[in-house]
Amino acid sequence: MLANSFSPPVPYETLLYEVDAAVATITLNRPESLNTIVPPMPDEVEAAVHTAVRDRSVKVIVVRGAGRSFCAGYDFGGGFHHWDEQLTTDGRWDPGKDLVGATAPALAPTQKFMSVWRSPKPVIAQVHGWCVGGGSDFALCADLVVASEDARIGTPYSRLWGAYLSGMWIYRLGLAKAKEYALTGRSLSGREAAEVELINEAVPFADLEATVAARAQELAGLPAAQLAAQKLMVNQAYENMGLASTQTLGPVLDGLMRNIPEGAQFIADAERDGVPAAVAKRDGPFGDYSQAPAEEKPDPRNVIEP
Repeated sequence: MLANSFSPPVPYETLLYEVDAAVATITLNRPESLNTIVPPMPDEVEAAVHTAVRDRSVKVIVVRGAGRSFCAGYDFGGGFHHWDEQLTTDGRWDPGKDLVGATAPALAPTQKFMSVWRSPKPVIAQVHGWCVGGGSDFALCADLVVASEDARIGTPYSRLWGAYLSGMWIYRLGLAKAKEYALTGRSLSGREAAEVELINEAVPFADLEATVAARAQELAGLPAAQLAAQKLMVNQAYENMGLASTQTLGPVLDGLMRNIPEGAQFIADAERDGVPAAVAKRDGPFGDYSQAPAEEKPDPRNVIEP
C-alpha cells in the first residue's frame, strides 16, 4: 500500500493521491466513465499537484488513469449540463460566462490542468487506453509522456464541437503534422505518437507501469533544484513562443465551435439518440475512435488497478 505523506484537506471525488518514497501518483478515478472530465476533476488535479509541490519529500509526479483508459475527454453525456453554471444563463449558452470561465485561471479547466506544466517538479503522464479530446490536452501538459503501444491518442473535436485547448498538440509537433492532426482529428496509436514525437515513448502495456516507475526513479535521483531549473528553462522557451496567447485563443474558439449550428446539432443528436450515435455519425467517415476496427482500438483487457 502506498503511503500518503501529505493528506488532502478533503477527500477527492474524482482522483486518488498517493505518495511512495519520492514519487507522488495522481490517478484519475472515474473508471466506469473512462475517466471523462467532469467537475470537480480540474480543481482536484490542481489541488493534488499543489499538494505534491508543497511536499518536500516528493521529487516527481506521475499522472495516470484507473481502469481501461487514461482519459476519454470531457464528459458531454446528458447535454454537457454539468458545466451549466459556467456556461449558461436561463438555460441558454452565455458567451460572456463562457469567455470568463475559459480564460480565468481560477475557473478555467485548461489552466487548472496546466498546473502540471507549472509544477517545478517533473510530471510523467502514464497513458493507456483512450487518451482523447481534453484528455489528450491534459496528458500533453506533462513533461514526459509514456504510453502503451495500443493506446489511442487524438482530438475528435477537431472535426466538430471543439478546438485545441492547451495547444500542446501544436507545440509538441512540427508544422506539417500539427496542421494534419488539427484539420483531420485523426487518432494515433501510442506507437505512432512516439514515432512522430508527440510523446516520448511507447511500450507494451505489460511494461508500462514498470517503465514509468523506472523513469520516475531516474529523475528522483537528481537534485530537486536541478530538475526545477531545467524544466523552467525549457518551459520559458516555449512560453516565449506564445503559449499563453495560444491557450487564451483555444478555449475561446472551443466555446464558439460548441455553439455553431453544427455543434448545437451534435449535442441535440447526443441527447436524442445517445452519445455513441452522435459520435458514430461524426467519426464514421474516418473509420476511427469508436468506429475503428478492433485492432485499431485499445485492448480492453489492459486495465490499471490503482
